[in-house]
Formats: sequence, structure tokens, C-alpha cells
Amino acid sequence: MTQPIVTRFAPSPTGALHIGGARTALFAWAFARKHGGKFILRIEDTDQRRSSKDSAAGILRDLQWIGIDWDEGPMPAEGDPGGYDHQKGESGPYFQSQRLDIYNQHIEALRKGGFAYEDQGAVRLRMGKDITHDDAVFGTITVPGKDLEDFVIKKADGFPTFHLAVVVDDALMGTTHVLRGAEHLPNTPKHAALLDALAQVMPNPEKYARPVWAHMPSIMNPGGSKMSKRDKAKVAREAAQKAGLGMGVVQGMEDALFASFMKKETDDKGLAEVIAAHLGVTLPEIEVLDFAKSGYLPAAILNYIALLGWNPKTEVERFDLPEFIERFTLEGIHKSNSTFDREKLFRFNAERIAALTPAAFSTRAAGLAPAEFAGLMQDETKWHLFCKAYQPRARTLSEPFRIGRFFVAAPVWNFADKGVAKAGFGPGGEAPGLLAQMQAAFATLPENGFGKAAHDWIAAQAAENPAIGMGKWAGALRVAISGSTTTPDLEISLDLLGQKETLKRMAGCLGNVPK
Repeated sequence: MTQPIVTRFAPSPTGALHIGGARTALFAWAFARKHGGKFILRIEDTDQRRSSKDSAAGILRDLQWIGIDWDEGPMPAEGDPGGYDHQKGESGPYFQSQRLDIYNQHIEALRKGGFAYEDQGAVRLRMGKDITHDDAVFGTITVPGKDLEDFVIKKADGFPTFHLAVVVDDALMGTTHVLRGAEHLPNTPKHAALLDALAQVMPNPEKYARPVWAHMPSIMNPGGSKMSKRDKAKVAREAAQKAGLGMGVVQGMEDALFASFMKKETDDKGLAEVIAAHLGVTLPEIEVLDFAKSGYLPAAILNYIALLGWNPKTEVERFDLPEFIERFTLEGIHKSNSTFDREKLFRFNAERIAALTPAAFSTRAAGLAPAEFAGLMQDETKWHLFCKAYQPRARTLSEPFRIGRFFVAAPVWNFADKGVAKAGFGPGGEAPGLLAQMQAAFATLPENGFGKAAHDWIAAQAAENPAIGMGKWAGALRVAISGSTTTPDLEISLDLLGQKETLKRMAGCLGNVPK
């Protein structure tokens, strides 16, 4: 009888779920689902200083948002979002902090069996022998005993180390395949040695057979650095240096904290976010929650990260979860690191957004709308027009609110901008004259159906005088109403603004054009 496939995802609740962690969970989940096996979620919270219940709750929330479920593990409940008191499965508890007695039994057995010894309050496992282990991605690996030092399996504070806990948990939970990041490859000889030792000192030695290990390549930034939560601090720090930001400037941040951040003594995400907000800088999305807040769709995220470190063996890269499960194999995981291409993710997400029904797009976008869009959203007709204008062109659900902010806030005209100057507002340009003509004509048009009437008037002028094409008229008008040369369809844009606001902006633009 073939042993059922059991995989697991075991994050540490020391922060939000990294997009790389989501990929690890996806691969392990898909492998179990493909083979009709079991997928377990457990929380590795032996780092008592850095672990938090809020972080555990966030990990569960993010996995659910992205569409990954689990057969055993913590189950979020009202009043217990981290699932500490609500767990499902026969192999629990699924928090390492709740399994100390289990670990101590194994540590004591190793000590009595001569495989481990006390060392200044800690317990170490004896090493020294060559260790050979197989990996489904990297093949057979041998590490000489001279390179393997005795390592701690129980800390002086009484808690087990990651190495001991992860090995015991995998064994007792029947994990058959361990899929994890390549950064754990150097840990595998230690885990192999632990399992071999436990098989000699514990009842039911078959439980401690080595699982199939499969280590996935790292996810890198385009510049070659590893995609890390520290990237946020790096961007915020560089922006602060470029702006000449000094102490006593950032509201809500003490000088000592600012100084510590700028000296790279801390990469605290909260400090980076405060500085970025002060400077109006956008930090890179690194964690799953970042992508959710930016307006990426779960299906697009999953489709994209599935291709990071895995080859579908086909030119078709767009697929949904059921198709990915069917295609996924460990043999498809490659050794080389993968690069996180944000432009490619934009394309994946834009395609998914464009495929939404108008009602679905409206609902999803509304959940990300800034407070300043409240008035526009309360006007059903205008909200419908706004969604109609941006759904076909939006790369994320939040992007329309950034590039379409001119609909709810007065534009700023920068006539030194190359694009604006090229639109006819440079020295001797014809845009101001065209704008003055449109202003006079638009004032006579009916308010009802204003957008179409204005568009038809421009089209008629362009047809009457081909030397001044439609593009020149439209370019001047776009700058006047938005401050830039890019807007959605002009007819929709004018209907959204209305006749009165359009005329007001045209007058403002003309009044600010350098003489």
C-alpha cells in the first residue's frame, strides 16, 4: 500500500507572510492536492521574543485571502483569529509553543542514548560523521563530517531550536515531502542526522524515516539582491537621503528612532512606512498583505508566483489553480534563482481585472478607495463612469485612484513638464489658443450630455481644419482638466467632471500659462 502524501507549511509568526512564503505554501499545497494527500499548517513559534499572536492571525488571514486551505492546523475563530484555541487535526497541537513536553521527551531520549549532551544549560546533538542526503531538486548531496559541528537542539531558556522542533513535528505528523526554500539546504544534514538518531532511540522508528526534501530556489530582485522585507527600509532610507530629510521633521517619529533607522541599526517596517508616507513614496510590495492592499487579485498572484522557480513545460503561462495542481511536479522545480518581474505581474493582474464583470470590478475597487473618493462613489452614475473608464486600463485595483485623482482634486499644471510642453503649452505653442476656443464653445453646450457634445464639437473642428488634428485639441484639453497628457476617454472624463468643473479648470489652466 502506497503511503499517503503529506506536506506542510510551517511559518514563524514573527512578521507578515512574505510572498516567498506564499510560494512555498502554494507548492506544498498543490503537491498534496494533486496526489490526494494532506496539507498541514503549523506555526513555528519557539522564538518567544519575536513571535506574536497578531502575526499568526495575519498569516492565516493571508493564506485564506490567497486561496490556500489546509486539512490540519490552526483554525481562525471569532475572538481567536490566530487559531491558538481552535485547531483541527489528530496530530496537534499545531503551535510549537504548545508542544514542549513532546520535544523534551525526544531530547531526553537522545541524551540517554548518547546522541546528545548538556552544554552550559543547552543541549547539543553530536555530529562528526559524513552525512549524505537526497534532494528532489539538487540531487544527492554529501557533507563531510569535519564540516558538521555539534549543534544546539534545546536552548538554555528551555525551548527547542528550530532544528529539533521541525524534525520532530514532521515525523509525528507523518510528513512525507518537505518543500521549502533553498536557504534551508544547509540545515538538511542536521535534520537528517537528527532523524537517524531518533530512529534509534524512539519507539516506532519507522516514523523517523527521512522525508523527501525538495528545496526551491530563492526569489530575487531584478538587481540581483534577495527579495526581502528589508527592501522597504532600503527604499525609505534612500528617499530620505535624497530629500535631505533630517531629525525633527517626520511627524510622529522620535529623533532617536529616525537616527537609528538612517544608521541602518534597524530596518523596522513601521518606521519605513512612516517615512514613506511623509515623503509620498511608495514602498515595494514584499508581503502578501502589501499586494492585497495594492489591489492585486489572488488569482493573478498565485498564477505569477507559481512560475517563480517552476517550469510548466509549456509556453502557456496563464492558468487557474486546478490546472496548476494538475501540472505541478517536483521535477519542474529548477535550481536557479528566479527574478521577481513586477511588470510581468502587472500584465497578469491587468488581464484578470479586465476579465472581471463590471459589478465585480466596482465592488473590489470600492474596497480600496481612499476617503477623498467618497463623494464620487456616492454618485452612482459617476462611480459607474469612473469604473468604466479605468477597468480596461487598470493594472491594479488601486491604480485608478492614483492616476484618476484629478477627478476629485484640482490639478496642478507644470508647464515645464516635457509632455505638457509637447502638448502645445511650450513657448509659442498653440494649446492656449485652442483651449480658449474650447472654453468659449463649451460654455454654450447643454449640461446634459456635456461629454458627448464637447467631444463632437472638437471632432467637428478637427474635420474642418485638418492641419490641427484631433490629437492637438484633445491634448490641450487633457492638460487643462487633469494637469497631464493622459486621461481616460475624453467623453467619459468630461461627463465625470461635469460642465461647470470643466470650465473652471480650463480657466485655471489658461490663467496659469506662462506669458
